[in-house]
Parts: sequence; C-alpha cells; structure tokens
Amino acid sequence: MLGQNVTRILRAPTTQFYRTKLDGLFGGAAIQHGNNKPKSLTKTRRIWLPNIQKVELYSAILDQKIKVRVTNRILRTIDKKGGLDNYLLETKDKNIASELGMELKQLLQKTLEKQKTQ
Repeated sequence: MLGQNVTRILRAPTTQFYRTKLDGLFGGAAIQHGNNKPKSLTKTRRIWLPNIQKVELYSAILDQKIKVRVTNRILRTIDKKGGLDNYLLETKDKNIASELGMELKQLLQKTLEKQKTQ
C-alpha cells in the first residue's frame, strides 16, 4: 500500500523567544507582534524581530575569540561592562537568559578558580 510508509509532519506554534536556547546572547529579547495601521486604516499583522548581529568577542580569561550571535542591546552592555568576561561574570543568571551564556559563565568561573589555585 502507498500510505504505509508516509510520515506526518506536525506543525507546532513558534515560541515567543528568538532562539534563546541555541547559540547567542539575546538578553531575553523576544519577537513582538502587532499591526500595521496605514492611512487607509486596513490593519495587517506583522512581527518585529530583535536586532541580531554575528560577532567575534575576545575573552581575556579564556584567551580566545568566541563567535556568538548577540543582540545590539547586549553588545552595548558588553562594551559598558568592559568586555565579554565582565559582562558574563557580573550579570545575574536570569538576565543572561541563554544556555550558551550560562555555559560560558560556568567555563569562565572554572578557569578563574584554576588560575587562583595555581
């Protein structure tokens, strides 16, 4: 029979956060939904995506460059705090809001502990 080997692909609704758990520092930036409202008053749905940039950031503690996707707002915060290391170490876990950020923070903390013991 023809229909026995066919698999169904289910479409699930998209999540609100923009790839938060994957490969970037987004600081909780979310996709926003709304309407275009022109002069004719015919409303049409639209979305606003966060401003994502692909950058290489240098970590002095790890002594290497890290390729990461970052929102423009977080990039400004990194500059204000004095670099990627200071941003990750000084920022609360709930404000980092990504798995990559938490992994980098734990790696930085372990490296600092090793440097203190030597």
